[in-house]
Amino acid sequence: MTETRLELPVAVIGSGPVGLAAAANLVERGIPVVIFEAGDQVGSAVRQWGHIRLFSSWEHNIDPASRRLLEPSGWVEPRLTSLPYGAELVERYLEPLAEIPSIKESLRTSSRVVAVSRAGMDKTHSRGRDETPFLVRVAGADGTEVDHLVRAVIDASGTWAQANPLGQSGLLAPGEAEAIAAGLICAPLADVTGVDRENFAGKHVLVIGAGHSAANTLLALGQLAKNEPGTRISWAVRGADASRLYGGGDLDGLPARGQLGSRLRGLVESGHIELHTSFTTTSFAADGADSLAVTGSTPAGEVTLRVDRLIPATGFRPDLDILREIRLELDPAVEAPRELGPLIDPEFHSCGTVPAHGAKVLSHPEKDFYIAGMKSYGRAPTFLLATGYEQVRSIVAALAGDQEAADQVQLELPETGVCSTDLGGSCDTPAADSAADEAAAESCCAAPVPVLIGFPTGLAHGRSAADS
Repeated sequence: MTETRLELPVAVIGSGPVGLAAAANLVERGIPVVIFEAGDQVGSAVRQWGHIRLFSSWEHNIDPASRRLLEPSGWVEPRLTSLPYGAELVERYLEPLAEIPSIKESLRTSSRVVAVSRAGMDKTHSRGRDETPFLVRVAGADGTEVDHLVRAVIDASGTWAQANPLGQSGLLAPGEAEAIAAGLICAPLADVTGVDRENFAGKHVLVIGAGHSAANTLLALGQLAKNEPGTRISWAVRGADASRLYGGGDLDGLPARGQLGSRLRGLVESGHIELHTSFTTTSFAADGADSLAVTGSTPAGEVTLRVDRLIPATGFRPDLDILREIRLELDPAVEAPRELGPLIDPEFHSCGTVPAHGAKVLSHPEKDFYIAGMKSYGRAPTFLLATGYEQVRSIVAALAGDQEAADQVQLELPETGVCSTDLGGSCDTPAADSAADEAAAESCCAAPVPVLIGFPTGLAHGRSAADS
């Protein structure tokens, strides 16, 4: 690499917990950084599920390098054993971190990255590629696009903006796009007892999905139904065995998550939630001006549910369009970096822990380009914030030329009494509520073992799905 290229900043895409952790590590190493955030504030995705409480305590949700930047500023550390809401994660951690001068001067909000490439060459050109700066094209609030030259790129943009389809085979079902446009299919993790209350009070609401996001939403709807007569709740899942959806209960290593499953079971068994198992969505159709017909296949044949609103909880997937000119090497199943994919594939990975991993596992053929955080897990649902923090620590060490530190990866995780990615064994973020959750549940173990765990108590966080 030329000296000119080394003087350029490292671009971090996303200012969620993992993106800011990457920036903090770069600042600590004395490496110039520029942070591009699509929203108008830090943690814009986390703000959208601010009403959700995390499963994991503050102890596991604060990055060590970020703490070292914050402590001299007079920042008051939260009680480490308490479980924060998403809004608290932003207000008590991300916002103070973003005010640290070295971070603040590097942060560019309302700056959406639309493409990443190499300056002056597309994906097909190889000669001199590793020594050529990256070109990051960024759209401002007014849509104007500006190109930035940087020495390396850490994509920590998360998956929040890319929801999985509700239809089968990973595709939109017929009528799905139209139902979304009409507002009959709502945004994930709606604040049903808060700002979105009027959209659900007194209505028949269907939730589709089997993970933490579904559980949080269903429990909130149960609370709403107590106070709003006429509110009716239905829940549809692909799996056939409802019992595995409730997680580890008292055996769960994260008590808040165990309570979540136990409360959900109670609402179903009492009849407050009508559960439809083995339900695969096949089509949507408007049923009058303000209701929706949801058709699905079941072992008994085709079933149509007529509802007023539908809340999706089927998880998220990475947006790879901005990386079309980057030489990626992705696992063909989960769209994670190739070496990481087999370690987190939810169809096979259900027991034990995801090993600590860093720059080596996350590398691509494109030198000095990394995907970190929730997006690095692709479509897999078992991400934890602490995992992301260790990822970016290692990546930054590698960019600094400290290969020894980059290779020394370690991660301590809590233990849980179950080992699937349903309510009992998922992680730190909302993106883990896809069909992968149910696939992993099919191979759930019975004996208590340590596993990668989640983030929000109603999302799927310390599983919250969003890094940006």
